Amino acid sequence: MAKKEAKTAATKKKVELSFKSVKFVYSTKSDKTGQWRFSEKFVKIPNGTPDEFKFLDQQMKTNR
Repeated sequence: MAKKEAKTAATKKKVELSFKSVKFVYSTKSDKTGQWRFSEKFVKIPNGTPDEFKFLDQQMKTNR
């Protein structure tokens, strides 16, 4: 079995993706209890984006 696994691992090709995935975590204060809640979302950043931080800021503004 080890020979088959090694052969298939060597023949796999890497796939170029046109984006990067980033886990975006932000906090909001609950209206009911007043406690902090953390929400998370996966954001796809397209390759070639000149400033990734500005892109994430725009995503943050659209989520709130």
